[in-house]
Amino acid sequence: MATKVYIVYYSMYGHVATLAEEIKKGAASLEGVEAKLWQVPETLPEEVLGKLSAPPKSDVPYITLDELGEAAGLIFGFPTRFGMMAAQFKAFLDSTGSIWPKSSLESQRAFSTALVLREAVKRLPR
Repeated sequence: MATKVYIVYYSMYGHVATLAEEIKKGAASLEGVEAKLWQVPETLPEEVLGKLSAPPKSDVPYITLDELGEAAGLIFGFPTRFGMMAAQFKAFLDSTGSIWPKSSLESQRAFSTALVLREAVKRLPR
């Protein structure tokens, strides 16, 4: 059985989505790894997104809390706003409090894109 790695991200303009797709390619190239992309729900109204000239969201499915617990590893990707994670991703993480009593995330490994990229750069041939 393959080890499931979920790449969960938020991307308003598509930049983080592009990074997530590349991370998926790298993870999926490893033997025994099944990598899957997920995005977190948008919290801004369509009217606001239009004023921000945000492009339409991709067809990557939105992850649910139940699906989050299925993976052996999680890689999180999100932009920063004034040094903080995007509110959309924070809202999603805050919602995981409801699954805390079930311990469904207890044995999972989790990384953010900055850490994943830093480790990948270390492995580049010099």
